[in-house]
Amino acid sequence: MTAYENLCTLVGEIALIQSTASVLDWDQETHMPSKSLEHRAQQLSYLSAKAHDLATSDPFRSLLAQAETAPANQSPSEAANLREWRYELDRAVRIPTTLVAEESAVTSRAKHAWVEARKRSEFALFAPHLKHVLDIARKKAALWGFEEEPYDALLMGYERGARTRDVATLFANLKPTLRAIAKAAVERSQAIPKDLLRGDYPIAKQQQLNREIATSLGFDFDAGRIDTTAHPFCTTLGPNDIRLTTRYDATDFTSSLFGVLHEAGHGLYEQGLPAADFGRPSGTAVSLGIHESQSRLWENHVGRSEAFWKKWLPRATELFPSLGAISLSDFLATIHRAEFSCIRVEADEATYDLHILLRFDLERRLLNGTLEVEGVPAAWNAQFEESFGMTPPDDAHGCLQDIHWSMGGLGYFATYTLGNLNSAQLFQQAVRTPAIAEATGEANYAPLLAWLRTHVHALGSTLRPSDLMRAATGRPTEPAPYLEHLRSRFGVR
Repeated sequence: MTAYENLCTLVGEIALIQSTASVLDWDQETHMPSKSLEHRAQQLSYLSAKAHDLATSDPFRSLLAQAETAPANQSPSEAANLREWRYELDRAVRIPTTLVAEESAVTSRAKHAWVEARKRSEFALFAPHLKHVLDIARKKAALWGFEEEPYDALLMGYERGARTRDVATLFANLKPTLRAIAKAAVERSQAIPKDLLRGDYPIAKQQQLNREIATSLGFDFDAGRIDTTAHPFCTTLGPNDIRLTTRYDATDFTSSLFGVLHEAGHGLYEQGLPAADFGRPSGTAVSLGIHESQSRLWENHVGRSEAFWKKWLPRATELFPSLGAISLSDFLATIHRAEFSCIRVEADEATYDLHILLRFDLERRLLNGTLEVEGVPAAWNAQFEESFGMTPPDDAHGCLQDIHWSMGGLGYFATYTLGNLNSAQLFQQAVRTPAIAEATGEANYAPLLAWLRTHVHALGSTLRPSDLMRAATGRPTEPAPYLEHLRSRFGVR
């Protein structure tokens, strides 16, 4: 076997350890009894440390060096894998195994504490855990190094090639336009009844509709499933084991449905990655900004379209007869209704990015030390008032609503708005193909999925995010297609 082949074998072992940890993590979020927390934290800590040890071991370094100096007859995917392994190794060797193990244990406990704090709406219960998570994040940023601020080092872990300064400039330029669109959309929505869709929607029937719709988009339930959690997410437990989760509101079926559409977008990406390359960069999603583009594309550009509901509203009415009194036009107006609200995952398209810009700013301040953990609720509420004209009624509807910080996901939130920009640009490019536009207009999404498979999914991480966008659309990520989409969706000039 060549050095590259031996390296792939070692990487496969690391992937097995990491995917085993993912199973335990998924179980913790869905089914694990609360008294199991400490043992689960030890399990995850052990597996994380073991994977880190292998990924930074002398055999890994030696094989990588040998593979890099092999004759130049590598395939593009092999060359990309070597490039990404070198980058990952250079970052990984700077982080001691003890810190990796500590982070895994800390975040396992922090997630449990977040669930309890959110349930009781008491930030003080989560604050000590957030301090520990922040301490670890700062240590990692210092060990990795950064050009201007700690956020740079963390952002690079989610969005290769992105710089905090550039993202901050992009967001600062977007914010006035987004606020103007949001304000106009909310004003135009005042005449739309807020509770038109409120009714009795048995959860079992919601689950049936969600599964039928996810299947129609192309999600393979022989290689995935949907479960229930406090916070919707998608996770990959193996090349043919993609788990989606959602939460249910028995008075509003669209809450779980749009959650499933969103997570199914992530799941379709994961199911479209080359299964034979699982664990290698060529079989791994390239970035969270691209990943989020897939979820937002299916949730918003597909799932909120007229063509989609021409097909699915009759089926929803069969399951929920009360919908029979609602016309398609009224239904569409309702799901496009814009409103300033507290909860990000339930926000409409017009106001969603304002939630992200708030979190991005607070994360930067937490990491650079200009905002103390104890000051998070007050800072959150003040910025929320400035952007939304209202104050969250409690911590559960404010600074405790997202799971990300408890997972150690600092540097993550910016990728949501990057994903929105990418989603509009990719969708706009795809439907320039007449056959895709025609099929999409008839709620046949197989051609659209095939286009995404070719231009996004099958590429894994062989291209960096900016290069993938250029290859797929002919230009780098830009805000124009997204702003055009929002103006068109909400009738705003």
